This record gives sequence, C-alpha cells and structure tokens, in this order.
Amino acid sequence: MGLIKSMVQSVGGTLHEQWQDLIQCEEMGNQILMKKVTTPSGQISKGSRIIVAPGQMAVVLDSGAIVDATAEAGTFEFDQSTSPSFFGGQFGDVFKEMWQRFKYNGTPAKGQSVYFFNTKEILDNKFGTATPIVFQDWSHPIPNQMTGTYAPMRVEVRCYGTYTFSISDPVVFMERIVGVSDEYRVEQITDQMRAEVIGSFQNVLNELGSAEHKVPVLELPSRTDEIKKTMDEKVFDQPIRDRGLQLRGFVVESVSLDEESSKKIDNYELSSNSMMQQGTLVGAYANAVQDAANNANGAAQGFMGVGMMNMASGGMVGGAVQTPFAGNKENATFPAVDPYSQSPASSGTGAAAAGSQRFCSQCGKPVTGNFCSNCGAKVES
Repeated sequence: MGLIKSMVQSVGGTLHEQWQDLIQCEEMGNQILMKKVTTPSGQISKGSRIIVAPGQMAVVLDSGAIVDATAEAGTFEFDQSTSPSFFGGQFGDVFKEMWQRFKYNGTPAKGQSVYFFNTKEILDNKFGTATPIVFQDWSHPIPNQMTGTYAPMRVEVRCYGTYTFSISDPVVFMERIVGVSDEYRVEQITDQMRAEVIGSFQNVLNELGSAEHKVPVLELPSRTDEIKKTMDEKVFDQPIRDRGLQLRGFVVESVSLDEESSKKIDNYELSSNSMMQQGTLVGAYANAVQDAANNANGAAQGFMGVGMMNMASGGMVGGAVQTPFAGNKENATFPAVDPYSQSPASSGTGAAAAGSQRFCSQCGKPVTGNFCSNCGAKVES
C-alpha cells in the first residue's frame, strides 16, 4: 500500500471523473498546523489522487497506522497493492524510522484518511515576560572592598519580542500532540510554546549574564543572533524539540528594567559621577596647594583660593584630602591657611597682621597703597 507519483500536474473536471477520489487540503495559512481529510465513506479507493501543495506534508493512515507519507509537492496516486514508496522529501528518514512503531496508544483508528501538515515557518508569534527576569549586569559592576573584586549588579528585566517555529518531526508531533484530531491550530499550542520560549530565554539570559560573556543588560535587543546561537548550541529549547517542533527565529524587540532596578542603576550612575567629580576636585585642590607652596609671595592669596574652592564643593575636597599643613602649622614657612575657610587662620598677633595686610591680586606681592609697586596693577581698597 503506497503512493505513486502521478505525471499529471493539474486536475480538471474530466480527470476528476476518471479517478475514484481526489483528496487535497486548501491553503493552511499561518494558523492551521494539521488537518485531516478523508472521503465520505472513510475509505480511500485504489487509483485515488492525493495532491500535496508546497509547504505541506501528507501522511496516509490506515486503521491508525502510517502506510505512507510524503513532503514532496505534487500529485500522487494511491495504490493499495504497492508497498510504501516513501516519497518523503525532507522527512523521508523520519518516516522510515517511525514506520514500524507508530500507533495511537494501541487504539487503532477506523478507516483510511490523509493528514496534511503545515511545514512552513509559522511567523509572528509574540512572547513577553509576565514577571521580571533576573539578569546579572556586568556593565554596572559592584566593587567588594574586602576582596578587591567586582560582582555584577543584580537587576530584573522585562522582555518582549517575537519568534517563529516550524514542524521539524511531523511523526513525533502527530504522536505526542495532535493525535487523530480533525484539525489542530496554532492557538491550541500557543500558551505552552510561549511558556517554553520564555523558559529557554531565561536560560540564555543566565548564560549571557555570566562572567564569560558579560553582555550589558540594555544591549540585549541588539544581540539577537547571539541569543539564537546560544539557544541552539546549549539546546535550551529541548522541550520544544521533544514535541517535533523547532524554533526558527527569535527576536528581542524591547528590554525594560523594573522600577527598583532602574533606581539602582540611576544611583550607581550618580555615585560614579560623584566619585569622578570628587577625584577631579581633589586633584585641583592638591595642585593649588602645591602652587601656593612654591610661591612664597602669593601664598596667602593662593590658600584663600583653595579655601574658596573647598567651600564651593561643599567641603568635599577638604574631607577627601589632608593638606600638608593641617595640624602642623607652626612648621610652615608661609602663612598658615585653614583649608576649610576663606581667610587665613587666626593665630595670635600673626593673624591680626595677616588680616590687615593687603596683597596684589595679580602677582601676590604685599601692597601699602592703591597700586602695586611690583607690577603696577591697581589694588582695590
């Protein structure tokens, strides 16, 4: 019992009358995965024609057992006297392997029928995370001061995207999912597929967030190829394959952080900017102190500027560094200045003298009149 490829490529009314039965399945679209077609009597007569369209596969069942199958487009003649011809196309090896063992749980179906399978890629299937998924984000490393190492920031993300799939093993799909239903549609497996796609994606995120890959969380939408490659190499979609299906395409369209994770990253950025700003101010502070120390004539004015800089920074630089004069003012060779104030430090008669003395704003020389005797600059009273 088998199928014989017919040389007839088109079917008209005259030919239809010559053949016992004409069995075919109309366009299955993007929604129908399997459809059963039989004759009014439930028996397929010898000489009947079976038309298989591109993107379809036909499986002929007799009393619940596969008697022949083909994924090759064309017109075939059904002949009960021949052995299985296995015009299987891309699924030929699958049919041969399953030939001896395929039964419907030991309960044979009555009659003969043809099951048409949609072998095209099923497009535009949506997925989204109902709850946030944990991701280890190495783009925001957290330092461990005890060990001197870094650890990734733990964030939670929501992801949305699309995937495509197709039937990779029709016999397994038939045996485990559709059985002998008259019709099986995409929406009947959508929820299960979505759950398993998200489960596979979670495994991919764990891999990409590892110390080996360190993919930044906000770069995930641009790593589509890497995500699919990782999923295939690690076989994270094994539950889907076990049903005779296979993911063909996988696209992450958007990634968003939950509210708590967004705050963590914002605080991280603010902290990083604050540390950078502090480092810049500390460097400027140290340079100002050194310049003032190297210019004995302008020391008082230099330290007044340092004090003003510290006030402008909210005392940040004063708390970040220790000047070489703090706590050791009596050994200084120039007027001692408190880095946390705008005026020279008070210290007995020296402070009174420093408070009444004026200095040139251009060269730092002491002045007694309205003009500097060293550079000639006008001195404001």
